[in-house]
Amino acid sequence: MYFGLQTGWVSGMAMPSALIGFAYFKVVARTLKLPFTPVENVLVQSVAGSVGTMPLGCGFVGVIPALNYLLTEEENGPLDISLWRLIIWSVGICFFGVVFAVPLRKEMIIREKLKFPSGTATALLIRVLHGDEKSKTMVARETNDDESEGEEESQGLFVEEHDLRPSLDDQVEGQEQDEDLVDDGEWKAKIQLLLISFAGSALYTVVSYFVPQLHDIPIFGLPLATKWLWTLNPSPAYVGQGIIMGPATTLHMLLGAIIGWGVLSPLAKHKGWAPGPVSDWTNGSKGWIVWISLAIMLADSLVSLGWLLFRPLITIARLYYPTAKETFQTHTWKELFTLNITRKQRYTPLNSTTESPIAAIKKHLAQDQEPDAPPEHLISNRTTIIGLITSLTLCVIAVHISFPSLIPLRLTLLSLVLALFLSIMGVRALGETDLNPVSGISKLTQLFFALVTPTSGPGAKNAVIINLVAGAISESAALQAGDLLQDLNAVGAVLRADYWECGGRGAVGARL
Repeated sequence: MYFGLQTGWVSGMAMPSALIGFAYFKVVARTLKLPFTPVENVLVQSVAGSVGTMPLGCGFVGVIPALNYLLTEEENGPLDISLWRLIIWSVGICFFGVVFAVPLRKEMIIREKLKFPSGTATALLIRVLHGDEKSKTMVARETNDDESEGEEESQGLFVEEHDLRPSLDDQVEGQEQDEDLVDDGEWKAKIQLLLISFAGSALYTVVSYFVPQLHDIPIFGLPLATKWLWTLNPSPAYVGQGIIMGPATTLHMLLGAIIGWGVLSPLAKHKGWAPGPVSDWTNGSKGWIVWISLAIMLADSLVSLGWLLFRPLITIARLYYPTAKETFQTHTWKELFTLNITRKQRYTPLNSTTESPIAAIKKHLAQDQEPDAPPEHLISNRTTIIGLITSLTLCVIAVHISFPSLIPLRLTLLSLVLALFLSIMGVRALGETDLNPVSGISKLTQLFFALVTPTSGPGAKNAVIINLVAGAISESAALQAGDLLQDLNAVGAVLRADYWECGGRGAVGARL
């Protein structure tokens, strides 16, 4: 949460959590009555990741600070929410995204076989840690030859590596392999290295608290640091986060910092667009470049998420187009308007393999009707429907307790409908690109609510509050649904345990 308030970026850190959890339980393995299997390892990383991302899911790194610090009196602000209302708000919005992800699993993971790269990588790491020889071979092969990845995917190896459910024989064999995997001295050395890194980071944080100049080192000189805020904060937290995020994201962030603070900020000051001090959010370039960044992110969200929305529609349209074209050509307008549509008899080639669009869709939906997991591990439709209705009702109640007389009921319901719809787009993006665009989803909701929220009348003062809360609800739904499907992709098909565990860890994270 501290890192999120500083940067606006929160990471679940699934792989580090899995590695640290395995290292800890490896040390205390002799004191455990039950074996530490891959499923327990997934549970450890799921709990750690979900609790870690809950500040973002509950809006504590964006919406809640904005309500408290950025609202003016004309907008019914600043809004100081009490602790018990924050707890109710957090618990209210931390469930419905999890429940809604359950019916998405069959389509996203089983039928479409989306990769969910982080979940796949975490599953592979856990199998390697627990002594799976095939996974070790895959890791070595990927390291030695990058081109082999496509071949492995075509052979379905990624599907095999997802199933982390051990049978009784697998557990016994896994224990024997785990005992022979590494000696205790090697693991103690790794734990020692981990503790040294932790101690070094903690020491720097404590020292920088008493020496705040370490947060703003003028690497380009004192004049540039004073006038243009060109300073460096060498925080170990940023270094660690950059290691996890990788160069693809961090290089884009570096490019944005250079363009924003090295080009746009001096340009706005020179042209008189932001005449105040650079650090001034109202009249300075610090506040001016925020609008540029918001425009860029909103445009990116509209294009990328819009494509995710229209691509399935285009696929379905291609299936229906031949039938629709034939219907329009062989029927009169009167028959079309009265729905008096019958398929005309005509000759068809004997060897034709073309199937009708409806048959193609039915065939797609009928795929994998065989149970992909034991019935006792699956969530029934009845449980899903009851859970979804209950969680949505809880969310409505929590919103109106946390923000009494500020948000109309109809707008709360509208925000929930948008949240469920946009979470599908977020989950699909996560499965394909390993990036859940929760920020873009939130901004799309805010853009829509800017059009439907009344700007005149008695409720006009609450327009900004309504806008922010609606964005937080959509962001939370997309984040929770993505987290659960990422975990389900890693663990295989142990669905019921992970479902209840995900809801429980969400409630714990919300209260924390």
